[in-house]
Amino acid sequence: MPYPTSMVAPMRKELTRLGAEELKTPDAVDAAFADPDGTMLLVINSVCGCAAGSARPAVAHAVQSDAPQPDHLVTVFAGQDLEATDHVREAYLPGIPPSSPFMALFRDGQPTYIVERKHIEGREAAAIAGDLTEAFEAYCTDDAPPADAPTRPNVTPSGPPSTFQSFG
Repeated sequence: MPYPTSMVAPMRKELTRLGAEELKTPDAVDAAFADPDGTMLLVINSVCGCAAGSARPAVAHAVQSDAPQPDHLVTVFAGQDLEATDHVREAYLPGIPPSSPFMALFRDGQPTYIVERKHIEGREAAAIAGDLTEAFEAYCTDDAPPADAPTRPNVTPSGPPSTFQSFG
């Protein structure tokens, strides 16, 4: 059962006020991914405390920074946009375990940089924003990404290692 709309509305607004396009249905997800040229930051929003304390504020800092920016900013809401969230995970993030909050930077339709919940929990928003801006600088330009471009934050979270492998 989805979270009540009144409960998540303020959490949605934290991203939409930044210009994020909400993808509430599988069709909306497919439409956002229909033209794979350029870059896109996907944020899987959440009611989780780390989403409020670190993830959403980190996205705000990163997209308001002087770093190069993704061409598109999109979001789905885990726990409310159930079908859209499942679809984006299955169709565009295959093999990456579900987590929320979660961020993925896509370049030309391929995920190039992943921030899983374990990279968010217990970290300050400024540190996560720094990770995102570093990824923006590597991937959100017309130049080829450097050979040593990051594919995820360089942190040592507790728990199992990330399962993400760059597709690029």
